[in-house]
Amino acid sequence: MKNSSIVLLLVIGIFASCSSSKDYLIESDYSYHGKFRKYKTFTFVDQGDNSEDPAVFNPIIEDAIKYRMKLQGYKYTDKKPNLLVSYRMFFEDFEFMGYNQPDIEAWAKRESLDEDYNPIEYDLKKGTLLVLLHDRKKRRVIWQGYASGVFGNKDFDNERYLKRAVRSIYDQYRFFAEGYMVKNLD
Repeated sequence: MKNSSIVLLLVIGIFASCSSSKDYLIESDYSYHGKFRKYKTFTFVDQGDNSEDPAVFNPIIEDAIKYRMKLQGYKYTDKKPNLLVSYRMFFEDFEFMGYNQPDIEAWAKRESLDEDYNPIEYDLKKGTLLVLLHDRKKRRVIWQGYASGVFGNKDFDNERYLKRAVRSIYDQYRFFAEGYMVKNLD
């Protein structure tokens, strides 16, 4: 009887974890014009007067993004960075256009500009974090990652959840700064 109770609790726990994780979507897509192995530096897009708007400025998110970018070898600089980073939090459900693409690492090995963009419409849930990487010279977004349904309202400031959302998004961006891995192998 005791063993069957333990098995029943395990089965319920597995189903509960599966049902709650289906509400979350963590995805990314990219531009075929990105030179992902060539970027070395980054800074944040200047938000100007929006520093009071929690949708476009959150110090926890900025610190988590900065940490992750540095972890992947990118240097933070305000002087002609390769990448401009922006992000936005969404507090309502919305439709979002993404793309069904080859795995970014497989594509980057051949960097083919002949690939097609196959649009996919996502229904993103309240509590979405969107992170964009812009190529400063080309003036275009080269990568976007998003985690949907991961936090609550505008006053949400749970550091653990926000850091987890950033980490989940950046798990989709698996490139190190140019020369970073070679320099650290010496």
